[in-house]
Amino acid sequence: MKILFSIISFYLITSTSFAGTITGHVHAEPRPEVKQDIEAGKYESRKYKFLERINYEDLTDFIVYIEGPGAGPVHPPEKPIQVVIQKDATFWPHVLPILVGTTVEWPNNDDIYHNVFSMSEAKPFDLGIYKNKQIKRVTFDKPGRVDVFCSIHTKMSCIILVLANPFFSTTDKNGNFTISNIPAGTYQVKAWHERLPPQIKTITVPESGEVPVDFVLSVSGLPKY
Repeated sequence: MKILFSIISFYLITSTSFAGTITGHVHAEPRPEVKQDIEAGKYESRKYKFLERINYEDLTDFIVYIEGPGAGPVHPPEKPIQVVIQKDATFWPHVLPILVGTTVEWPNNDDIYHNVFSMSEAKPFDLGIYKNKQIKRVTFDKPGRVDVFCSIHTKMSCIILVLANPFFSTTDKNGNFTISNIPAGTYQVKAWHERLPPQIKTITVPESGEVPVDFVLSVSGLPKY
């Protein structure tokens, strides 16, 4: 009986899944020289008044994820089908992170023709030209960034970020994120934005509890010429 109890106890201990959570905040900052121009009133002149510039405080669509396959086997996506809507000549959402193997539907909710295509190495495709009431699909079977466009309308674009594991999160409107149920271990965690260099930090996730980590993205760390 004692031997049987020991075997059962060992099985329960070794089969228990220990998992923690990563939480934090992501924001972007301009280079200091840009702040100097703004504070000096350089953009108040007639010449530059209507010049559109990036407001780093308003940037959204940050993605935080664990690089690589992560820990343990990658199971099929919990949400095997995701949706990018075409409405008002815009793709919604603009950035969609998904687990490899996910299928994305592309409904056209406008009463004009649209086209959905990509030249990206991770997934080149062309869904042709179609109107509403038609829903076309693409399954993304390889990790990578997939830039998607409409061949008719110049401002229609979006990004499908295909990831190798399910441990990722999109920041909320305040820049906060949470990645839950991560197996205990040490990982490379990346904060990503489509127009800024990513930031990577080495994070050790405990068997339970939260690890706080913040990221600041800026145009830095690139080769100088």
